[in-house]
Order: sequence, then structure tokens, then C-alpha cells
Amino acid sequence: MMNVDVDLGERSYPIFIGPGLLSQPGILSPYIRGGRVLVVTNEVVAPLHLDALQATLADASDRQVDVLVLPDGEHTKTLSTLQLIYDELLSKRHERSTTLIALGGGVTGDITGFAAATYQRGVDFIQVPTTLLSQVDSSVGGKTGVNHPLGKNMIGAFYQPRCVLADITVLSTLPVRELQAGLAEVIKYGLLGNHDFLLWLEQHIDALLAGDADLLAQAVKICCDEKARIVAADEREGGMRALLNLGHTFGHAIEAAMGYGNWLHGEAVATGMVMAADLSWRLGWISADDASRARDLVARAGLPVCPPPEMTADQFMSLMSVDKKVQAGKVRFILLRGLGDAVVESDIDPDLLRQTLSAGDRLCR
Repeated sequence: MMNVDVDLGERSYPIFIGPGLLSQPGILSPYIRGGRVLVVTNEVVAPLHLDALQATLADASDRQVDVLVLPDGEHTKTLSTLQLIYDELLSKRHERSTTLIALGGGVTGDITGFAAATYQRGVDFIQVPTTLLSQVDSSVGGKTGVNHPLGKNMIGAFYQPRCVLADITVLSTLPVRELQAGLAEVIKYGLLGNHDFLLWLEQHIDALLAGDADLLAQAVKICCDEKARIVAADEREGGMRALLNLGHTFGHAIEAAMGYGNWLHGEAVATGMVMAADLSWRLGWISADDASRARDLVARAGLPVCPPPEMTADQFMSLMSVDKKVQAGKVRFILLRGLGDAVVESDIDPDLLRQTLSAGDRLCR
């Protein structure tokens, strides 16, 4: 087992990474302070991993464990689904000493974390991410929330978990498309600030796609190290944490336009990173070869590099204007000064931006 510590003073917590962790009795007990637990999962994950989690939680004979199984999919990340968690907590008379455990991917983790942040003004929660995307990114850092039809993750809170349990073994149950989507967030860490990791990914991307457990564990550890470092320096995204949104400004617009869930989050981010590299090239910040190198790695991971052909530049502009990264009316983009060197920029030549937004054919080559 490998550990990563997220250093946030009194809100610090560990990330445990390794195979078979979900089957280790008592591993979560030090992080459960009360006698009651609500496990929130979904209809896809529950048949695969709920029994193992319940066996792990059975180490305390006096612990009462309730389970709520939600529908699956990004389209369910809404206030109405959040209401189902509140209904369960209230109907079962859960108190402020309860602990919520999110067993699932990014949607489950985000919505459960938001419920924990707001139920009785805050109860403990634990992340047990079951997708690669959630293990390397969304389960770490305390971003919680739900989507609004006009914008992704526009309603939420910063609220840190008590711990994160990233069991590499559960990744073997992922469909290929979900594994590919997770690799988008893995590639992000190489592009935004870790050039050595980028080189490592170019060497091992095929084995990662094939599900090599040892390499996946290494990738999760490196990504969590990177995110923990950034979150510790900027917990509430006042500065450098915005770099973690590389590809997301374009990607969130794609998700909103196409309907949440039709494009997986990682697929939209992947295309968004290719578009960010293209815009960086148009600004003269990176070479055409560097832009192609970023695009080729995304393509090798089996991810889309072309924005939806039905999306217009005007539609992109409209959707990007409703984004958490907008400041003083200006959209902030995370762009590349070099591979492994990302920056936040809001003063973008609108003509160059429109060229990128209209460059579908060139990006798809």
C-alpha cells in the first residue's frame, strides 16, 4: 500500500493506494468517528463492490450501516438526486455524528461530498473511488457539487473527506471507455506540470490501456502526489489550483452542449486539452510539434481529439461564459507555455480563439 498525505492542517487526510484495499477489514475504522454510516453508491457499482465494502465495515459489531443505491450517470448529478440522499439521511434519523461513504466514480463522490458538506451543516465523509478518473482526480481535493443545466459543477462546496481509499483492483471491472476517460485526467498531470511524467506516459500508455495494475498504481500515486501538492498550496482555487482545469473550459462546454453523460467527462476534457494545445500554438507559446505531440498522446489513449462537429464557435463562447473560472466577465483559459508548463490566461485574442473553436478539421487530422 502507498500513502499520499494531503496537508491541510486540521483538515489533512491520507490517500491510500494499492490492490485489494477494499477487502482489508478495519482499514476505514480510524476515520469513522460515530456509530452510524450511510454508504452512497449507484446501480452499476453496487453489484460489483458493495459486498466487499460492507464486509470491511463489519469489523465494528455495533456499527449501523445503511445503504442508498442511486441511478448511474452524469445526468443524475442534480439537485433532485441530492434530495434523495437528504431523504435517506432524514428518514433513517442520521445525526451529525454520522459518516457518509461515497462508493463509486466522480458523480457519486461529488454528490455525496456535497450532501456531507450541507447535511446538518457538515458531517464526515469518506471517498472510495471506483474509477480511474475519480482515483486520480475528483476524489482528492474537496471539490463537491452538482450540475446545473446551464453549467457543470456550478452548485457546490469545498469540503474535504476524512480519507480516500483508492483500490487499484476495482479498476479491472471498468469498461474500456471508462478506463480511457480516466486516462484523460492522467495525461492532464503530465501536460500541466510534470514533464518527466509526460515522458513516462508516452512510454507506458499502451500498457496502461491494457490494465497493467502495477503501472496503474504508479500513475494514481503520481497524480495524487501532484494534486495533493497543488491543493495544499491553494485549497480553494484562488491561484495555482486553477491549473488543474487544463482542458476543462472547453470540455465543460462540450458536456453541456451534448447533454451530460453523452460525452464522458474525461472524453470532453481530452478534446479540451487538444483545443488548449491548439490555442497555445496559435498564440506562439508552443510549437506545432508540441501541439501534435499532445494530440497524439490523447489519441493513443483512445480518446476523442475532435470537438463535436455540430458545435459552433458561438455556442462554445456562450457556454464558456457560464463557468466557475470566469472572472470580471472574462473567461480564464489554462494554456501551455510548454509541455509540462501550464498557465492561466484571460487576455486571449478573440480572433485566435475563434480559429481554435472552428478548427475541427485540423484537429481531427
